Amino acid sequence: MVDSNHETEYRRFWAEVGATFPDLADARSTTQYRNDEQWLLRTQLPPLGGLRILKTDLWDEAKNTRILRWAAARRARAVGVDISLPIATDARRGFVADGLPLLAVQGDVRALPFRSGTVDAVYSMGTVEHFDDTEGAVREIFRVLRPGGRAIIGVPNRHDPFLRPLLVVLLYRLGLYGYGFEKSYSRRALRGLLERAGFEVTAETGILFLPGWLRMLDLACHAWLRPLAGLTGMLCAPFDWLSRRFPRLRRHGYLIAAVGVRPAARDEEAP
Repeated sequence: MVDSNHETEYRRFWAEVGATFPDLADARSTTQYRNDEQWLLRTQLPPLGGLRILKTDLWDEAKNTRILRWAAARRARAVGVDISLPIATDARRGFVADGLPLLAVQGDVRALPFRSGTVDAVYSMGTVEHFDDTEGAVREIFRVLRPGGRAIIGVPNRHDPFLRPLLVVLLYRLGLYGYGFEKSYSRRALRGLLERAGFEVTAETGILFLPGWLRMLDLACHAWLRPLAGLTGMLCAPFDWLSRRFPRLRRHGYLIAAVGVRPAARDEEAP
C-alpha cells in the first residue's frame, strides 16, 4: 500500500520543481542529449509519420530536449503525461507556440489515464526510476501499447564508468539533488524489468556518454553562472564527438535503454 503522506509530498515536490526549475534547453550538454534522443527514436521506432507516441513525462518538453516536439514536427501524434501540472502546462504552451498538436494530461505513469492497447509507441527516458513501484509503471506502459507496439525505456546506468549513481546518492543525501529520489539499474536488471511485464526485448543501447558531474556543472553554469558555460561546453564537446564517432559508447552512457515489443495476441499470430 502506498503511504498517502509520502505520495502527497512527492506530488508537491514535482509541482514545485516544475514551477521553479530553470530551462536547460540551450545548455551544451543538452545538445548532446537531444542529438542522442533523436538518434534513438530514428533507429528504434517505426517511421514517425502518423505514429501515436506517448511520452511518460513532459519534463523534456518543458525544461530540456523538446524531443516529443521534434517527433511531432515529423508528423507523430504526440501524447504526454506528467505528474506535475506546471510541467504539463509549460509543455502544452511550447507546442502551441510551434503550431503543433499535443494531448497533454496531468497523470501518473503508474496509472496511465489511457485505455489499453491505444498507443503505437511509448518513450520513457529517465522517468520510472523516480518511483518505488517501477514494476507497476512498466506494466502500465505495456498495457497501453497496442499488440506489436514498441516501447523505449531508459533508466540511469548503475555501471556508468564515470560513477554517476554514486554522485547522485551523495548529493541526494545532502539535499542537493534537484530531481528527487532516483534508482539506477544494470543492463540485466532493466531487461528483467521489461520481460516480467511481458515485453520481448529486441535491443539494448544507451545515451549521453558524458560524466554526470560535468552534465550537472554544465547545467548549473548555464542556469546561474552563464559566463562559465562556454568553458563547460568546451569540456562537453569531446564526449559528444566520441559518442558520434563511436556509437557503441552510448551503451555506456549514464542512461541505458531497452527496447521492448508487446507481443501480438495469440489469435493474431496465425496467418
